[in-house]
Amino acid sequence: MQAADAKDIEDPALRRAAGVLHRPVCELLGCRLPLVLAGMGGVARAELVTAVTRAGGFGLLGMVREPPALIREQVQAVRAATDRPFGVSIIPAATEAGLLRRQVDLLLTLEVPAVCLFWDLSAPIVERCRAAGTRVLCQVGSAAEALAAQEAGAQVLIAQGMEAGGHVRGRQPLAELLPEVLAAVRIPVLAAGGLADGGDVAAVLSAGAQGAMLGTALLATHESFAHPYHQQRIVDAREGDTLLTEDFHINWPRGAGVRVLVNSVTRGEHGSPFSGARIPIGADAGRPILMFSTDSPLRSTSGNLEAMALYAGQGAARIDRIAGAAERLRAIALDTADRLGAELVQGSQADPGAEAGRRDDTLIAALDELLEAERAGARVALTLLREGIGDDALAEVMREVHRGEVQWCGVLMTAIRRLDGTPGTRTGDFFGKVMALPDLPARLALLNRGQGWVAKKLKALLPEIGDEELRAALGAMLTAHQDNIEHVNAHLAPVA
Repeated sequence: MQAADAKDIEDPALRRAAGVLHRPVCELLGCRLPLVLAGMGGVARAELVTAVTRAGGFGLLGMVREPPALIREQVQAVRAATDRPFGVSIIPAATEAGLLRRQVDLLLTLEVPAVCLFWDLSAPIVERCRAAGTRVLCQVGSAAEALAAQEAGAQVLIAQGMEAGGHVRGRQPLAELLPEVLAAVRIPVLAAGGLADGGDVAAVLSAGAQGAMLGTALLATHESFAHPYHQQRIVDAREGDTLLTEDFHINWPRGAGVRVLVNSVTRGEHGSPFSGARIPIGADAGRPILMFSTDSPLRSTSGNLEAMALYAGQGAARIDRIAGAAERLRAIALDTADRLGAELVQGSQADPGAEAGRRDDTLIAALDELLEAERAGARVALTLLREGIGDDALAEVMREVHRGEVQWCGVLMTAIRRLDGTPGTRTGDFFGKVMALPDLPARLALLNRGQGWVAKKLKALLPEIGDEELRAALGAMLTAHQDNIEHVNAHLAPVA
């Protein structure tokens, strides 16, 4: 994978932005900006991938269900236009097994730098790609799914909030999902779902994501293969014009929700989507497009475009024109960098516990140690819940522990960044020690001892904190851990 280097960006403003936005995931993917083009099926083809990649981002070709000949053509077109790394997005759950096998065989033969997987996790594909030296990204809709993808060998995760356009895996808002995923895993996490401008990207980077995946914002660009009608509907969209529905389902597993712009289908003007009827409403390259299918209108599509799946995220209301992909990516990068730069200045001025411009390395190290422990605690609680807890009341206690650990991970990461530090990505060894125990009572007992260790560390640290806001947050964290110990003990006594 070619190394990322902001120094080769000719635009001085964009070069500065790349320096502010740089995250470890840039080195892993070989891009200069942590802005990733979503692998939108049909839409993200060579022209758009090339434009995004040349502009410093990381492009993903959207090749769901596409024949190997088209994949080869698109990969070769990108390589003819740029020497920067890029990837290909495929979706095992929506692809016939034989075609999927041929797709993966070809991608590995072509030595594509990265593969992005979505929907059901395919551990064998992850394993094959990793063995071939291909980077593996997985888009997930829950913390449990994120943990499973990490265990399977994924190197980058995309946490997709329900605000996203197109197929939506989970049902959590991004602001709720992202911290849960960050607390559960140790590998880089990108955020996706309704992100349309620099304010959106700055918010997810501040929350701990290493980058952002952009879909709708780059669908509405000149290089996108989306039909102009689809693009104009996005430009015309206002708040509340998208909805999550299962109406567009043909070609995908049943129960898969999609976020689209409201149209005659979502208003019920064409009857039940599940009547079994197969009614052609258009065509694309000689292939019929059916009513209620997941096909969105492309440049090559003709027919009743209004009744097709007009995918759009909730950020569509903030997209007011069709622009060049490089122009839009640049604007987002500059706006994000400006916002993060202002945030760093404000954070430094708001910290009376340290001299201006000087890092408090001792405090950063103490907070990072607590962050490792909280990640471990969150992962323990999540894993216990995933394995199943027979007692409903105890399961609710574990859910509360998990929610709390996630919250405190966010508090600690924010505090470390305000001290001009970089939050670590390790999960404490405590997780392995707990899960090595043979039964639930023993695991809960050790979990409680871990909560006690955190409480002890907080008691020692609090008198040293000069910043009132941070001291109040850590005080609340101490109280929460003391409450956790009490609640778990109440269930341990009768179980033991």
